[in-house]
Amino acid sequence: MNSRSPKPNGTALHELATSGNLPAHQSMDTATLDWIAHNRPPFTSAMPRLSPQTTMLVPEAAWFTDTRLADSLHGIRHGARVSLFASVIAAEHGLDKDHALALHAAAAIHDCRRRNDWADPGHGQRAATWFTANEDLVTTALGRQLPTAPLARAALAISLHDVPYEAFTKPQENAYRQGPHLVDLLKAADAMDRYRLPLTRWWPDPSRLRVIVPSWLHPLAFDLVVRSEMARLEGATQNRALAHALQTLTHGQ
Repeated sequence: MNSRSPKPNGTALHELATSGNLPAHQSMDTATLDWIAHNRPPFTSAMPRLSPQTTMLVPEAAWFTDTRLADSLHGIRHGARVSLFASVIAAEHGLDKDHALALHAAAAIHDCRRRNDWADPGHGQRAATWFTANEDLVTTALGRQLPTAPLARAALAISLHDVPYEAFTKPQENAYRQGPHLVDLLKAADAMDRYRLPLTRWWPDPSRLRVIVPSWLHPLAFDLVVRSEMARLEGATQNRALAHALQTLTHGQ
């Protein structure tokens, strides 16, 4: 990757993260993306090409509680990539079609009710409430209506995605036991997009997950982050940046 300058008058996110001064609203910059690419892990598995049938569900900017976050580290591109990872992981774990599609939708909107790019406790429950109230909107974008049960399990997964397992309250633990699989899969899909974060210690840690993620998904996730973020920084729209990255991983380039 060619070295590029960060946004004018701005400090790179990875420098702000190192100094503990990350702002409430965080957008990718060229210096941070160069740093991410330079720190590509020594993956041991080869990355397969994606199937041409692999898709993303790209959330709408209007779905976000704060439109400033639509282009942030937890914005549209993050949701779309997580939806793709959710589909791949769901297939690996043999999820039936309705639950796989519900997980796909949940992954796309899991961060849409964030108020900032910090930890923002409670954003999962807010997103779950929004999802339940806007199921028709999301399933229309998905292109298929879904039964009640998979949607309810998807809403539960959204509500718990931001809560560490060890921090579950008793009611959350009881709710989790009613549908643990979608919760585990959404947490895994969300974790796979952590390569976009500006410190390597925040990158995916499989030991924190309760499902097995195929080793080849790691290089795929890393390259999808780099290629989609690069395209966006080079001026592509959100949708075009994602489509370009997906095409290069599907057809090769």
